[in-house]
Amino acid sequence: MPHTIIITGTSSGIGLASAKLFYEKGWNVVATTRSPDLADAELKQLDPSRVLILRLDLQDFNTIAPAVETAIRKFDKIDLLLNNAGYGQSGIFEMISREKIQKQFDVNLFGLMDVTRALLPHFRANQSGGIINVSSGAGLFTLPMLSLYCASKFALEGFTEALSYELASQGVFVKSVIPHGGVTSTNFNARSIEATPMDLSEAPSYGPFVAKTKESYENMTAARTISSKDVAQVIYAAATDGTDKLRYLIGNDTRGFIKARYESNTDEEYLSHMRSFFK
Repeated sequence: MPHTIIITGTSSGIGLASAKLFYEKGWNVVATTRSPDLADAELKQLDPSRVLILRLDLQDFNTIAPAVETAIRKFDKIDLLLNNAGYGQSGIFEMISREKIQKQFDVNLFGLMDVTRALLPHFRANQSGGIINVSSGAGLFTLPMLSLYCASKFALEGFTEALSYELASQGVFVKSVIPHGGVTSTNFNARSIEATPMDLSEAPSYGPFVAKTKESYENMTAARTISSKDVAQVIYAAATDGTDKLRYLIGNDTRGFIKARYESNTDEEYLSHMRSFFK
């Protein structure tokens, strides 16, 4: 009997690449998206007996339970949840409204928690299953003008690790896949720009810092050497390797942020490395 995966955020990028890869590997795929009518044309053409495209909006709680229930009715058993949907916004924290902060956490954390909770009774009843959360290097290190995105991903990393202890007792594994250094073929940047308030008229004193930080980002930008398909391959490996490994990192660490986080002897050493990019 084929395994079944349910994936959030399959309209593009990592979610879409994962849906296609798991299908190619023989899995049934429940591909959820905010707008099923706009789902990838190639995805729509796959065998409908093995692919189910459903509406699930992390900001609309009422879409979650129906999607999960429909998936279970069709395939009987869900083996894996891939929490992929997410977005980021950049900017000076003081300039970002409470409403936009709420949206950042609704999508990257609270909505993810709601989907996870909706599937847990099913996993517990089967005493099996798995959850993979797509995180970010920004959940391990922080960068200026990304305070909200980093906060949401740091929270996700803490949630993932703590949940892994709880669900191991129920025969359910929890893992984190962590792209860093940039991923091609996603809509992440476009959505981030759309959500980014950069009007400094109320606090012009930030102007020099913003200009200098943008220049620093331009100077240190690493070549984007990983694609959404590369990340999907790591997700598939995490789903099928049979280990209790928690974190799977994939990316280009030419800036040394991951190395600094894990190999620094002191917190001061780590911060000295990070601050050197934004002097």
